[in-house]
Amino acid sequence: MQEMMSFCIVDAQSVKNTDTAENKGYDAGKKISGIKRHIAVDTQGLPHTICITTANVTDIAGAELMFEAAKDNLIAVQNVLVDGGYRGENSAETVNEILNETVEIVKRNELHSFLILPKRWIVDRSFSWLEKCVDYGKIARGL
Repeated sequence: MQEMMSFCIVDAQSVKNTDTAENKGYDAGKKISGIKRHIAVDTQGLPHTICITTANVTDIAGAELMFEAAKDNLIAVQNVLVDGGYRGENSAETVNEILNETVEIVKRNELHSFLILPKRWIVDRSFSWLEKCVDYGKIARGL
């Protein structure tokens, strides 16, 4: 029997895609025209759900789409760790309604300094793994 994840770390990453791509958007914050990858990983960095959107989709909206699509697979989740990009008036409440869990926002206290945020590096490492190993076109097409 597969163990259920009770803690997940969520993040999104905007990346360029080809000029001829049919679906792409512009992430004004990152100044990237392309797609955005939304992932939820466990404490080992293994992805449990991935959602690909156009880059103009906000982190919060992408997380909502991702959680709504995967809520049956994430029923044991009790805590979700996100960064400051997920702050919003109703973001924690919306995610709580979908998964019925606690959302913790970890944010940087000091600007212009390098600081490793607790457990946030795990999801960044997962993005690096995915960059090297996954064809996102196949994921987006459901292959």
